[in-house]
Order: sequence, then C-alpha cells, then structure tokens
Amino acid sequence: MSTAKVWPRRWSPARVLRRLKQSSGGQAGDGREQALAEYVLASTAPGDLDAVISAIDQFAYERAFLINVGDEKGAILDAAICAAHPARVLELGTYCGYSALRIVRVMPPGARLWSIEQDAANAVIAAQIWRHAGVADRVSCVVGALGDGGRTVERLAGEHGFASSSLDFVFLDHAKDQYLPDLRRILDRDWLHPGSVVVADNIKAPGAPAYHAYMREHESIHWRTTEHPAHLEYQPEILDLVLESEYLGAATP
Repeated sequence: MSTAKVWPRRWSPARVLRRLKQSSGGQAGDGREQALAEYVLASTAPGDLDAVISAIDQFAYERAFLINVGDEKGAILDAAICAAHPARVLELGTYCGYSALRIVRVMPPGARLWSIEQDAANAVIAAQIWRHAGVADRVSCVVGALGDGGRTVERLAGEHGFASSSLDFVFLDHAKDQYLPDLRRILDRDWLHPGSVVVADNIKAPGAPAYHAYMREHESIHWRTTEHPAHLEYQPEILDLVLESEYLGAATP
C-alpha cells in the first residue's frame, strides 16, 4: 500500500470550494490521486466494476476528498445515460476515471466513451483504474483540451471519427469557466444532433454561471433543461446543481 501522506477526511465548506476552484483544471498534485489508484488495485478484484466504483467512493469519504462527480450526483448521471441510450459519449474532465466507470457501466452494449483530460498524470491513473475494472476496451482517454488551439478537436475528428451529428451524449466536469466555450466549440463542429444530451456538474458549487445563464436564455428554443438539485461530491453540507440539457437543434455557436 502507499505510504503517502494522510489527508483530512473533512474540510470546512469554504476550504472545499477553494480547492475545487484551484483544482478544476487539473490534478491537486499532493499524491492523493496515485494513492487512490493503489488503494483501488489493492482492495478490489480485477474486473469487478461495481467494487471499483464503491472503492473510489469509500476512499473519498474515508481517506481524502476527491473532485469527481461522487455517488449522489453520479446517480443523476447514471439515470441520464440510461434515458438517452447513447452510442457515442464525450466526457470533458477525466480526473481519475470515476465518472467514466459509471458511464460505461450503464451505457448500451456497443457504445463507446471518449474522455478528455488536460493533465497527463491523471490520464495515466485513470487508464490504470479502467484496465483493472475491465472496461478499457470501451473508453479512451485523449490528453488535451478542446480549447488548445484546435489540436484536440482535430484529433477527435481525424483519429476518432467525430463528425456531424455523431455525438449522443456529453458530460461536462472539467474547468467550470470552460463549460460554455467548449459547448460552443462542439456546436461549431456540429457534433450534436436533436436529442443529444449534455449533462453538466458543479453548476452551483463552485459554479458555472455563464453556462447556467446560457441554458436559461435558450430554454425551449435550442435546449430543454432539467435542473437537478444535489450536494457537492462527498460533502453533504454543500448544495450543488446538475443540469441535464436535451439539444433541440439549430443553436448558434
């Protein structure tokens, strides 16, 4: 097992929100992500997807706060995937691979997930956990960002077959100030189709006000949004909000 430092299991709400704002674009860098991988591999059997997901939740509750979607909001994500029946899913913000595990567990047979992660160290950890959970054949991590000058967007188009109307589902859980710019990049490429679903985490905490305002402005015109009140990942005293938005078509980027 890892001999990494011991982290406090609970912080004040103010400290949690500061950490989220600081960490939303990449890993925290204090060793907890690698410690998580070691914990998962040591405490679960290879190929036991349910056990891997539970182990990550247990680590976050009992050992160190993690900035993944968590179990409460993860259930909202699960339900959205089950309702949408997507064949092709894009996730922005891999972190340690937790939400990808949840998505793969409930997406239809034959479906595929692409997860974009800006931090290469996180991508390595996520891939290790996915292999252990037995889902590496259904999910790919692409290191980069949609706002990196077109490099990642071109890779998705050229290497992974992203084309007009090809995306059925998008999950946003990366840098909060990039939610709306990245949605506009997706729209600019015409990757969505009427009926595509976009789910966005952390709308209230730490907050994505520009994205929230955009969805409200375009409600029943280009999008139909359901707002899901919830709590911040692993912090039941902090309120959060998840948006589930169905694309109605013809939105101007």
